[in-house]
Amino acid sequence: MRSNSRSLQGRILASIVGVAALTVTLFALPLGYALAAGYRNDAVTSLQRDAAQVAATVPDSFGTDASTVTLPGDLPASVTVGVYRVDGVRLAYGGPDRSALAAAAADAHLHHAVEDGQLAVVAPVPSDGGVTLAVRAAQPYSEVRWHTLRAWGLMAATGVLVVGLATVLARRQANQIARPLQDLTRRARALGDGDFTVRAARSGIEEADAASLALEATARRLGNLLERERAFSADVSHQLRTPLTSLLLGLESALSRPQIDQQQLRTAAQRALRRAEQLRDTVEELLGLARDTHATAELFDIAGLLADVHDQWHGEFAAQGRRLAMPPAPELPTVFASNPATRQILNVLLDNALTHGAGTATVTVTDLATGLSIEVSDEGPGLTGDPERAFTRRADGAEHGIGLSLARSLAEAEGGRLVIRQAAPHPVFSLLLPLPDPSRTDSPDLAPS
Repeated sequence: MRSNSRSLQGRILASIVGVAALTVTLFALPLGYALAAGYRNDAVTSLQRDAAQVAATVPDSFGTDASTVTLPGDLPASVTVGVYRVDGVRLAYGGPDRSALAAAAADAHLHHAVEDGQLAVVAPVPSDGGVTLAVRAAQPYSEVRWHTLRAWGLMAATGVLVVGLATVLARRQANQIARPLQDLTRRARALGDGDFTVRAARSGIEEADAASLALEATARRLGNLLERERAFSADVSHQLRTPLTSLLLGLESALSRPQIDQQQLRTAAQRALRRAEQLRDTVEELLGLARDTHATAELFDIAGLLADVHDQWHGEFAAQGRRLAMPPAPELPTVFASNPATRQILNVLLDNALTHGAGTATVTVTDLATGLSIEVSDEGPGLTGDPERAFTRRADGAEHGIGLSLARSLAEAEGGRLVIRQAAPHPVFSLLLPLPDPSRTDSPDLAPS
């Protein structure tokens, strides 16, 4: 199907050339008319001067005696001069035998007209007895027309030159305007093909540069979003592995017993059901966090969340002969963060303590006045080397890496911080959450100390 659309470059070119052509035309038409009238008026004035000069030398008795008239020597070769009676009959010199224009001189005024292909002027011969004679001076009208056409030709050539220059400048200007848009189109297509490395190209055109910068910002956001989605997929699989493994181990343990009564089977099924529900809740929370559908600025009771987390994990620790301790804390204030995000952070820290730690895992909460500190520690060996490596995502899944990286990113997204307060002899992870600011209604940021 043939497209009826035109490129921006073609539109700009056509518009500028059209404006230039219209301007030249509107300027040339009156100027051409004025030049034609000017050339005719100049010719008439010259002929009037010649006719009047000859008329001043014609005697009253011309035509009745043998008197003659001496014609000026500076008359152009193309000018014809004749002496006529006022009835239009030629008496002497050149011109047609009869001239209606000569008869018009009877009113003692100068007259001009195109007669017999000539531009003619008649001047009355002054006489005390009235006008009886007239002098007719004429030149071929083709000369006047030729001068006019030559001027028009020069004007047309000038107009063509002007339009040509306008076309060249318009094409250059159209290229300058269209090139950044074409480049922007290529970058947009590259972005659509999955290239998130597109960067803004400066063209000097404010609107195009703004669009290019917006495209670059969009590419960065999409690239970051895709990278976050990929990382989040790895994080989710890591977060789901532990509860799913626990669920499978519980079922396998129940099935591996040689004899199991109905009550034991019911207990195993109920335990598996609780773990499956926890797994479902974890999936929903992680999906909500990935889609940014959770409320990032909500007030919730941290004490209730800690109780839920304790109920969820104390059985896991007990199954390994370990203890999960949560010393009673004084009345705790509400925090300003996301409940699902905080839950996932604590799940990561407790999973890390269960998998890599030893002895009793302890969760303590401290009111810092400007924020709330939740610390998770265990009696396992401390961290060696740079403690920050614990938050570095490892491609081979070794050590901590994936889960702690997720926990830190979630904490920072909520305006909090996740740090290692103590690396040795036993690790202590500290989650800092912001408290609501009475003077503000939006989510406050917790400034690191």
